[in-house]
Amino acid sequence: MIQTNVRIEHDLLGEREIPNDAYWGIHTLRALENYPITGKTIGSYPDLVHALAHIKKASAEANLQLGLLSKEKTNYITKACDRILAGEFHTEFVVDVIQGGAGTSTNMNANEVITNIALEIAGHSKGDYRYLHPLNDVNMSQSTNDVYPSSIKLAAVFSIRGLLSALKSLQMSFRKKSEEFKDILKIGRTQLQDAVPMTLGQEFSTYDVMLGEDISRLKEATSLIGEINLGATAIGTGINTDIRYSKIVTEILAKQTGFDLNAAPNLIEATQDTGAFVQLSGVLKRIATKLSKVCNDLRLLSSGPQGGFNEINLPAKAAGSSIMPGKVNPIIPEVVNQIAYEVIGNDITITMAAEAGQLQLNAFEPIIAHSLFKSIEHLTAGCKTLEINCIEGITANRELLESRVKTSAGLATALNPYIGYENATLVAKRALAENRSVESIVLELGLLEEKKLKEILRPEILTSPHSL
Repeated sequence: MIQTNVRIEHDLLGEREIPNDAYWGIHTLRALENYPITGKTIGSYPDLVHALAHIKKASAEANLQLGLLSKEKTNYITKACDRILAGEFHTEFVVDVIQGGAGTSTNMNANEVITNIALEIAGHSKGDYRYLHPLNDVNMSQSTNDVYPSSIKLAAVFSIRGLLSALKSLQMSFRKKSEEFKDILKIGRTQLQDAVPMTLGQEFSTYDVMLGEDISRLKEATSLIGEINLGATAIGTGINTDIRYSKIVTEILAKQTGFDLNAAPNLIEATQDTGAFVQLSGVLKRIATKLSKVCNDLRLLSSGPQGGFNEINLPAKAAGSSIMPGKVNPIIPEVVNQIAYEVIGNDITITMAAEAGQLQLNAFEPIIAHSLFKSIEHLTAGCKTLEINCIEGITANRELLESRVKTSAGLATALNPYIGYENATLVAKRALAENRSVESIVLELGLLEEKKLKEILRPEILTSPHSL
């Protein structure tokens, strides 16, 4: 027998040669030729591959329960899916993540890979679809239009677990710094102008609280994507499925993954509606926007060291210039700023793609998926590097901060209840004009006794509400 390194497969367009060592087939080959777009394959998103394997496994088991698929075929399909879930064969998911066809090529790629793994397990040759067929068996009771959006949602839930973990860890890092800096007085600012005293710990505690709020919003958004449309098939009418399939497959998938999943009450609506992705992306944009604001603060507070604020020191991570000796830049906040800009851009892409859906299907879910996964992936990485390479190593210039408080005209605000707004304004103007402390001018003008003045200007009085 002549051995060749290719096999012949066919589809509605004709026959093609497929490399014998490839677990994908002719439909995947067409996609490889049609979509040389990003060079980033669906296999580069492990969570998406795992989601597809989970759905194909759950579908096989549901079809077995319904008496539609034999026990033998179900066994081979589930074994193939389990190997993918164990991390094997991800390099066989070769279709570009951005593709036409509303994700059909992704579904075809998954069907073919799972089928050919299963065929080998059963002792048959790859491509010998007489024994197990990628569409008749692995894709039974399914359509791209319910598999693909469900896999995106499931993959998003997988990915968000990592982002939540990174956010919580970063939040704790800010909390530790707020405790470390709780006794360091400084001048707060509004509109980049000196305002009133606060502690550096209070400043860092706001970042802790901000992240906590974002964690709550992300959990809420995640709960919304637990509604899936498996059983909808082509447009949501459930054609070619048993009436019991949607409920059964969703219950099996929820048990497999441990996630709180539920079947959409109206599968026609769920098949065309991408609102959950818009909602989730909006939360990711919120997180990115606030992280970027924090990084702007860190860059400003550490600016200098001689010509800027110089209130805190960010850890030095790299030489800052090829021409200026000794220069060190805030590179970690800068990279997080850039991630934020990307996430904001991804949100616009997702918004436009969701809006462009027509009638019973949105054809642009591939770009939604790509944009969503990039945002989650890069935000997760950004949180980790911000914590490890920046926040953990921040130190405060304590003496400089305290000296600025003592000479700040902003202290005059604390005297309003005791000497009146007009007198306090006079004191502030003289302090600035004469480069003197507020305390010395108040005593010189006889507006308060020294004992009372020192009591008013105690740190705990300056930085929190108290009885007047």
